[in-house]
This record gives sequence, structure tokens and C-alpha cells, in this order.
Amino acid sequence: MTHYDLHDVSMPALGLGTWQMRGAEARRAVEHALAIGYRHVDTAAMYGNEAEVGAALAASGVPRADVFLTTKVWRDRVAPSKLGASADESLRALGTDYVDLLLLHWPNPEIELEAQLEALAAVREAGKARLIGVSNYPAEMLRDALELVPDLAVDQVEYHAALGQEPLLDLIRERGLVLTAYSPLAQGELLRNETVREIAEARGVGPAQVALAWLLGQDRVTAIPKASSDAHRQANLDAAELSLTDDERARLDALPKDRRTIDPAWGPDWNR
Repeated sequence: MTHYDLHDVSMPALGLGTWQMRGAEARRAVEHALAIGYRHVDTAAMYGNEAEVGAALAASGVPRADVFLTTKVWRDRVAPSKLGASADESLRALGTDYVDLLLLHWPNPEIELEAQLEALAAVREAGKARLIGVSNYPAEMLRDALELVPDLAVDQVEYHAALGQEPLLDLIRERGLVLTAYSPLAQGELLRNETVREIAEARGVGPAQVALAWLLGQDRVTAIPKASSDAHRQANLDAAELSLTDDERARLDALPKDRRTIDPAWGPDWNR
């Protein structure tokens, strides 16, 4: 599997997403993922499953240092008076002294960006996060953030074969960050896409593997698919070793790139 070196921290290209997983389901998913070889797990304070993720990490027997762990600060906790406390609460729930990556989960224009980023950097400087970054920041918003903190490591956004992110990818590659793709299967829509299914059938693999291979074959792109079954978690892991042909990739490149599945009313201007 591809790994990216971000400020001397190694980030596996494929991780397990845990959005919408709660309780025993979340714990079992993380335990199984670690047992079959995942070493990258993504959660967030808003997901309400950090305690279960932490319990799974503790029970897995996998050394903490071998797992790349991400969590996120929700948008109502990004003020300097709240962000550090939110990070501490996440660490307690996760049962760890640090996370590998701490993200601002969504932009919050009501709080000065510089103040948010200074508070985020302070968590890293305290040794509680090895890397810091943002999530759901379009290209120009990320550029503004990098002017304030040049060594941000990651921007986590919706990205898949039905949604383009070229301006953001150009900036990420220029500045040495990584784009982490959430909802990499377009909330399951790509599993029903005719082109994806044709390629999958010809290759003898599942459509999810094709969609993930399209992402993971790109420079500076990682992905965190959620998978609720053992079989799907294994299939997604196998996708990290699947290489698409130039023709297959061109067919997926040619799909319309305008299908955004996550777009809350308080989200940013995606064209900025």
C-alpha cells in the first residue's frame, strides 16, 4: 500500500472511515479492520464513536505507534477558548495521549481563521497531535489557511469519480499536502454506475474496488471508505493493490464530475 510522508509522519493511503457507525458496530468494525491489516482509522468528535474506536484500538493488540489515527474538532468548538478542550476530550475518549492528525471538521466563518489555526497549532505544539489540517476547505480557503500555517498536512473533502476536485488537487500537490477523500463511493451511487460496473465485471472485482482504485492511483490522494461488513472491509483493503489500465482510468475520468452528495446549508462556497 502507498504511504505518504508528511513532516516525517507516515500516512497510509487507505483508511477506515467510521462516520455513521456507533456503539458495538463501530468497535467491531475497527477491531476487524485492524485484524486484517488496516493501519489508518478516521473518526471525529461529532461522530459520537471515539470511545468505541479507542476501545477497539486497545483491544486489537496493534501497537499504538503503528496506527495512523485521525479525529476532528466540530465547527462549534473551533474558537480558541474551546478547541483545546475539544481535543483533550477526544484524546480521553480515544484512550490515547495523541492523535496522528487533528482536523478542523468544517469551516466556521464566524471565528477568525487565524485564531482557529493558532489554537489548532497549539494542540500540535503540546504534543497532542503529530499533524494538523482542515476538512471541507475548498482551494482558495485552503490557500488562505496555508498563508497562516504553511505546514498543514491534509485537507479532507468529498472526492470520487463523480465529483471533481482539480483546483484543490493542484494546490495540494503544489504545497505537498494530501487530499483525503471521504464518501469515496458517492454514498453508494458509484456502485450502480454503468461504467464502473462494466470495468469491475471485466476485471473480476467489485465496483467499490474500481472506484477506490481510481482514487488511490492518483498522486497525493488517500481515501477513507466506511464499510459495515467484514467482506466489504477486506474488498476495500484489496483495492489498494488494484491498478487500473490507462483506458479504464480514462473512462472514469470522462464521467461527469458534478455530483456532490454532502452539502449542508452551512457549508462553504465550494467554488472559492
